[in-house]
Amino acid sequence: MIHTSEKYLVGVYDDEEVLLDAVTKVRNSGVKIHDVFTPFPIHGLDDALGYSKTRLPIAAFMFGITGTCTAITMITWMLGYDWPMNIGGKPHIPYPDFVPVTFELTVLFAALGMVFTFLLSNDIGPGKQPKIFDLRSTDDKFIMAVNVAKNKLSPEDIEAILKKNGASEVNVKLFE
Repeated sequence: MIHTSEKYLVGVYDDEEVLLDAVTKVRNSGVKIHDVFTPFPIHGLDDALGYSKTRLPIAAFMFGITGTCTAITMITWMLGYDWPMNIGGKPHIPYPDFVPVTFELTVLFAALGMVFTFLLSNDIGPGKQPKIFDLRSTDDKFIMAVNVAKNKLSPEDIEAILKKNGASEVNVKLFE
């Protein structure tokens, strides 16, 4: 059995402003940053990392419209064709009465779809081992992770760039 491991250089920063400035400088020096982990959101970090606008609202809309179509189709089939009932002379397919059920199925499909989309897009879920680069990232430190294999520069050069741009320490982290 072949064990392949991923090697990361982990830059630890003490201040969010230093980190935000360092992200821009490190990217401009040709280093591809894997990700940045912070104890709280930092305004402008996604722009500094070069992330494009997310397409999650499109996914949410598609899941919601699927729920809407499912609800209308299901209710129309059940009340209009499969088991029509004459209740006080009212029509078999009263669309205004469908609004609550349609709304609930729309929300249900959108919510469940977004949960599965989140788990899939972040490669997490049952049985997955999380990549924890530094436990202090949930407390008071800011972490910049750089995948060594995805960069053209040597690990020594990347370490020097991280330290030059304010990293208080640079550690090596291996994941199997």
